[in-house]
Amino acid sequence: MVTIGVLALQGDVRFHEEILKDVFKESKIDNGVIKRIKYPDDLEGIDGLIIPGGESTVIGVLAKKVGLLEALKNKILSDLPTLATCAGLVFLAKMVYDKTVGKVNQPILGILDADIERNSFGTQRESFETDLKLSILGDEPYKSVFIRAPLIKNVGPNVEVIAKFNEEIVAIKQDNIIGVAFHPELSGDLRLHKFFFDIVEARVNR
Repeated sequence: MVTIGVLALQGDVRFHEEILKDVFKESKIDNGVIKRIKYPDDLEGIDGLIIPGGESTVIGVLAKKVGLLEALKNKILSDLPTLATCAGLVFLAKMVYDKTVGKVNQPILGILDADIERNSFGTQRESFETDLKLSILGDEPYKSVFIRAPLIKNVGPNVEVIAKFNEEIVAIKQDNIIGVAFHPELSGDLRLHKFFFDIVEARVNR
């Protein structure tokens, strides 16, 4: 059995759950479990974690309120495969600032060795889709949906850049963590979630 947790404090939870169900079906996984994570005890027994997009400040404040900050940090640092998208990427970063207001004070996990600029592409009205090449997925373009998306401005030496848009970093991999500035759950393309699931499954079976 493979159990993947989806942080469900706020944000785009349902679409990640739906695409995971499609991945289970494609991979012929009959015993795959999707578990919503709202409290520290919910982290018990999960084999992988998705931190969805939404409002990064709200996610951080709620996580702190229910005691999830340290629990999440410890779990991810214990080599738990983690996929963080958009606001989830911001939540994982070591340093966060806003394109308009500069440095911000919000609860973050401080795990990803990266500086993240929030709201780099403007407002909701300026959302867009584009094809990207993700090095971990091969040469076939991956349709990427950007909604009030962040940018990854600086990365540490142990961070692998896996995608850029207009020469700016929009996707990275650091050990057990994949962080992307866009919304893969809205792409209609299973490949990134399948890549993540394969990492989770390999960890379960090792």
